[in-house]
Amino acid sequence: MTSRDVEIFQEHRAFLLGLAYRILGSKSDAEDVLQDIFIKWYQQPKSDIVTPKAWLTTICTRQSIDLLRSAYKSRTEYIGTWLPEPYHAEDDMCIESDFTLSTMFLLLLEKLSAKERAAYLLHDIFDYDYSELSKILEENQNYCRKLISRAREKVVFEHDLSFTPPTPQQIKILHIFQHAVQSGNPEQLTALLTQDVHLFADGGGKVSAISKPLLSIEQVTQFFEKLLFQAWHAFQWKLQRINGNIGFDFFDAHGKCIMVVTFGFSANQLIQNIYIQRNPDKIKGQHQVALYKNRQNNYF
Repeated sequence: MTSRDVEIFQEHRAFLLGLAYRILGSKSDAEDVLQDIFIKWYQQPKSDIVTPKAWLTTICTRQSIDLLRSAYKSRTEYIGTWLPEPYHAEDDMCIESDFTLSTMFLLLLEKLSAKERAAYLLHDIFDYDYSELSKILEENQNYCRKLISRAREKVVFEHDLSFTPPTPQQIKILHIFQHAVQSGNPEQLTALLTQDVHLFADGGGKVSAISKPLLSIEQVTQFFEKLLFQAWHAFQWKLQRINGNIGFDFFDAHGKCIMVVTFGFSANQLIQNIYIQRNPDKIKGQHQVALYKNRQNNYF
């Protein structure tokens, strides 16, 4: 392999990682796929490859589909609510459509079969035409159209997922959210939430978490009052860009990340969904940080 071959792979790495992550909903699995692709790229005679991006995309898609089929089987036996593995912003994840990285969007994709999911992402998100889709999926174009049609029927947007408050507004909302929780102020918290706000928590059967989602403002507010106001007060909070939006990493007294919380927003800039990721297997990649004081202007 020449240095130019390495450069070509690196040129397409961001796209491949974004595609694999959206198909799989798992950062670690997406990175495994990229490692396998690089090995295949290394071994493949370059004279056999006409268009590197097309070749890499095809391998990435097919491997992700195979891995997702296996993952779907394990998710049917998952203890409690399954949530995607959080993906923190990196230079190689700065892909144009933020909402397609959101936890809310990735959960909608869970309704699709592995091949429907890949087809939907390639066609509707990344603008691949049916001719290209046919080659990647090794299916005729009519079947690809059926895959897209079925996927669109299943992925019904209850809310405008493409709406995301500007980053400064998200930070402002979450500053208020943090203050409401840390000060134990239910009125201030309620003012930030939609009436049909949902709260989901993923402990993976390894740490405590609610087994079923909370589906109303009354349930969510009561949960914070009875448990989270006190429980979260002991943690160090840090604002991060996570899954295309702003969210929180929570650290214990030793600087270990023990929870990641992401949000979905409504069109009127209220919190529509709260996603609490506590499964240690899904947050183990987070770097430990030194203890710090959470001052009003030192969040992000």
